Amino acid sequence: MDAADDAEQSPVGAIGRVTVSIPPNGPGEVLLAIRGGTEAFAAWAEVPIARHVRVIVVDRTSARSVVVEPFPSP
Repeated sequence: MDAADDAEQSPVGAIGRVTVSIPPNGPGEVLLAIRGGTEAFAAWAEVPIARHVRVIVVDRTSARSVVVEPFPSP
């Protein structure tokens, strides 16, 4: 996989939902709609995030781990 393919597959910017609450020292789990489907990722955050909260991915720490923030409500 070259760098362009990797960038296309990156979950950064994806919006999802917390499926396992993210504690202060993580991880929890999120489901993200990416690559034409839904995939589960281990998720870390600077603040605890409850189950079912909508989040946005701000960074990727490994192939299956991401850093998220609560998605701003309208």
